Amino acid sequence: MHRLLTQLLLFIILSFGFSQDLLAKKRVKIKERQMSEQTSARSLQALYSSLDPLSIPQHLAFHELYPETKEGKLALERAWNLLSGGTLAKEETATQLPKLDIQAIISLITRQSFDPPVKLTEDQLELISKISVNLCNRKLKGRCVWTKEEILALAPDEVDIARGLLILQFDETPNLQQEVRQYEASIDLMALQIAARLGKDASNEEKVRQINRFIFQEMQFRFPPHSLYANDIDLYTFLPSVLDSRQGVCLGVSILYLSLAQRLDLPLEIITPPGHIYVRYNNGVKIINIETTSRGIDLPSEVYLGINTRKLQKRNIKEVIGLGLMNQASVFWSKQDYATTVALYEKAKLFLPNDPLLKMFLGFNYLFIGKSTQGASLLREIRHITFDEAVSKESIPDDYLSGKIDANGIKAVFLPVDETRISIVKKQKELEQILKSYPHYKAGLMQLATTWLQLGRNSEAKEVLEQYHKIDPHNSTVEYYLAILCIERFDYNHAWAHLNQAESLVLSRNHTPKALASVRESLRRISPEP
Repeated sequence: MHRLLTQLLLFIILSFGFSQDLLAKKRVKIKERQMSEQTSARSLQALYSSLDPLSIPQHLAFHELYPETKEGKLALERAWNLLSGGTLAKEETATQLPKLDIQAIISLITRQSFDPPVKLTEDQLELISKISVNLCNRKLKGRCVWTKEEILALAPDEVDIARGLLILQFDETPNLQQEVRQYEASIDLMALQIAARLGKDASNEEKVRQINRFIFQEMQFRFPPHSLYANDIDLYTFLPSVLDSRQGVCLGVSILYLSLAQRLDLPLEIITPPGHIYVRYNNGVKIINIETTSRGIDLPSEVYLGINTRKLQKRNIKEVIGLGLMNQASVFWSKQDYATTVALYEKAKLFLPNDPLLKMFLGFNYLFIGKSTQGASLLREIRHITFDEAVSKESIPDDYLSGKIDANGIKAVFLPVDETRISIVKKQKELEQILKSYPHYKAGLMQLATTWLQLGRNSEAKEVLEQYHKIDPHNSTVEYYLAILCIERFDYNHAWAHLNQAESLVLSRNHTPKALASVRESLRRISPEP
């Protein structure tokens, strides 16, 4: 009996000790979990505190990761306050946001370039419209138009560039207004994010810095690789495609930049060197060039000048719409769809009625579709003029009207090449065949010389350019190339002759390009001027 009681007592003692051990372990686990939760909470607080206080995407991304936490809800509230800029009262925000699915709006802000485009509902579009009411483009008359005819009736400074281009892009779409509003909402949200970093009295230079930072650093808009844009330039020009892909050529990103500038009350000038476009801020004392193909860097204006480019052409907003249509036409021209090219140039002419380059290109394409009378009529208008920004005249109109080339010969000089040897040689052979029938076709000779230069065959290029010089010694670019090629051949006397001729031609147009000064300095070091 005593032994039984002893065993029972021992069992109770051991059991109690075991229970105490379990209880202690349980308490340790509870304490560890509490400490873990506290540590997690502190980490979350620290992460929330590390957010850029003016970055809407960072706050929205934080909310997406931790939507049910106190910090996640604070992040959403902070982002929305930044985005709305005080246009919605705090109590209004508290009542509206829970009722409205704003996930699509969040996705529109935080999406990556590879994510699919976001479609907003009518309620979401209305909400964005409400918080964007203070954007400066709302004051433009162009904000209220919905047809091409209404755009044409506006003065250039009344045009909303995004609205105008989107209308023309979606003009054959049954739900035009819905499509336009979708992309305008995207631009509005971008402008609101930039505005969140600008004080009420922000200078125009600060606006330029913040737009650059947002487009090229935060959103990472980039110039596409040549292999992509060479075949699909339209995808990197049109505003919707640029917004969706975050890639664009000079015209596409410049249009986006102008769209944001109009919303942020930033006056910009639009500059179009041959084959290019960029925007700049000019307050009369200081000029800031914004090179949209190189992340907004400020290049010296002289960079855009050349032997045959003596000044930079300034455009207005209305003309940019025409340039967009011209760029679209060039896509179909490269595909040899001349009828569509003509239709687009005719539409562009409504916005650029006096542009000599447009008249020339439209005239060529009239010839290509058999409308010789209309084509010749346009070419006669520009036959004897030198484009204001150029040193030398365009030679093709006069050559065609003088019978020195036909329509097929004009097509040949505009054949695109893709920088491969096969492509260059193919164009070269076609030009050589044409020049057998039309040996005085100046543009054909220039293009043939270019193909030899592309192939690294400078001697052959020099021979072709010398043929051009004999026909017409008044092309500044030809004389410049001949001067350089003669230097390479140690033919210094002829190099001086061609250099002096080039300098005389550019000086007659009040132009002194640095390239010619550089050639003169190099030539002077190796050979005195005869």
